[in-house]
Amino acid sequence: EEISGKLRVKEPKSGNGRRVDLPQFVVDALKDHRATMLAEGTIKSPVFCAPEGGWLRKGNVRRRAWLTLLTAAGVPVIRFPDLRHSSATLLLSAGENVKVISERLGHANIKITLDTYAHVLPTMQKAAADRMQKLLG
Repeated sequence: EEISGKLRVKEPKSGNGRRVDLPQFVVDALKDHRATMLAEGTIKSPVFCAPEGGWLRKGNVRRRAWLTLLTAAGVPVIRFPDLRHSSATLLLSAGENVKVISERLGHANIKITLDTYAHVLPTMQKAAADRMQKLLG
């Protein structure tokens, strides 16, 4: 969190948001990144740090990395925090259990998740009907 130019580590809103299992490709990428940092002798306390060490500033990450990556990938520009919503939408669309998604997001209950991502549910209804057809038809 950055307030008046000062950076600090802020606790998550809820205890539920402290740990999230990552896909193996992400774990592998983080291990590769750490190995590179160790080889360069640039290991600092944050996983990703500024060239001089220390914390990255949100504005710099957005301008110098995030927007550049999105443009290079040819995808629509979204805010960095929107990745959280994209993740939840993708998981719901893939049929992941709502309780699991709710826990990943750190929501206090699944009602918050369902209310927030209700726009995904209509396509899930068709998928459920198709599964029932396959099971019983």
